[in-house]
Amino acid sequence: MDISIIIVNWNTKNLLISCIDSIYNNISNLHFEIIVVDNGSQDGSITAVKEKYPNIILIANNKNLGFAVANNMAFKLMKGKYALLLNTDCILTKGAIEELFNFMEKHPEAGICCGQLLNMDGSKQNSFSSFPSIFFYLINESLLKFIWPSKFPSKYKSYSFPIKVDSCIGACMLIRKKALKDVGYFDEDYFFFFEETDMAYRMKKKGWEIYFIPSAYIYHAQGKSVGAKPYSRMMFYKSRYIFFKKHYPNIYRFFYVLIFLRVIINTIINFMGIFLTIGLNKSIKNKFLTYLNLIIWHIKGCPQVYPKGNKE
Repeated sequence: MDISIIIVNWNTKNLLISCIDSIYNNISNLHFEIIVVDNGSQDGSITAVKEKYPNIILIANNKNLGFAVANNMAFKLMKGKYALLLNTDCILTKGAIEELFNFMEKHPEAGICCGQLLNMDGSKQNSFSSFPSIFFYLINESLLKFIWPSKFPSKYKSYSFPIKVDSCIGACMLIRKKALKDVGYFDEDYFFFFEETDMAYRMKKKGWEIYFIPSAYIYHAQGKSVGAKPYSRMMFYKSRYIFFKKHYPNIYRFFYVLIFLRVIINTIINFMGIFLTIGLNKSIKNKFLTYLNLIIWHIKGCPQVYPKGNKE
């Protein structure tokens, strides 16, 4: 078995079927299996998969266990040499996965690789990220990418060859099973977000490399598989704090205060934007409400939150 394709689903039936369709339509030269882990969907996802693709391995949970736990369940069953993690809101293009596979076969030092994620209009998305650092919160991240592109690569630069990166975006990434066994599965303290960053960080510490392959294209309807704001933003901040506390325990409190201050500043800026536009700019208003909810959430002590409609 070359690849075990792992798809975690939660109430995205149509996206899930389209994603699976794209696998069968665009992967032709690899021996693969598909493992779908359903996190308690109530939209008929399980029935749809069973009816159209009865040979797919299906794990049906009775509630939403989160991204890390669900993938770990599939890792324990996988037969492939590599695990391809694929979000339901992804659509593969012809030859993309073969290209990732062939790269990994030629580079035994690679623990993880990913391709170029694209918006549905063909424009580029962020496909990789740098490990969080003080620089990111003392200086604007976009500015860092502009003035120090060798240290902070970004989607705004064109790459004609694979490059080493800190971490791949988890929407579509290929993981070597040997590396997975070396560093362990996803940390299940994360419900959603930062699981792949945490794993990449652990791989780097063990000597594995992470690569971005710019010529392998994957369409990604960003955000469709995680749920609506403000829940997704709270989950993001919660996971980021878990990462900091785990890997930077000595300066965790500094990170926390710095990030919270930025939330307050962004709330004030967007409130001023509402005032200046007389409340007519819906985007600014939505950002203000999101940041306001984040402030309230911080005041409550940053409790773990779950997507709206989750059984938790």
